[in-house]
Amino acid sequence: MITTITTFRLPKPLTVEQAREIFLSTAPNYRGVAGLVRKCYVLSEDGSTAGGVYLWTSRAAAEAMYTERWRAIVREKYGAEPSVTYFESPVVVDNVSDEIVSDGSASHAAAARR
Repeated sequence: MITTITTFRLPKPLTVEQAREIFLSTAPNYRGVAGLVRKCYVLSEDGSTAGGVYLWTSRAAAEAMYTERWRAIVREKYGAEPSVTYFESPVVVDNVSDEIVSDGSASHAAAARR
């Protein structure tokens, strides 16, 4: 799996309330995206940097998202150029589903703790 972190420096800081409203307006665009497991929107404490943390099934799926079209949408919406950093995610702990996922396979956390 792949984790990406996208960030962009905002021209003017946002409050959490402003960020929530903007993020909710774009969140539906990420539903059903091939290979996207989860997206968390992020805002720095001072409101000057925003972005997202994404969990992907593969690097190819992630790269399919971060096109010039995606960058243009971010620039238009936030007035900033986004950066994207890729990380290998060999193990993911999911406390909601009570699973530890590794190399594309899931095992129940109880079994992994034995």
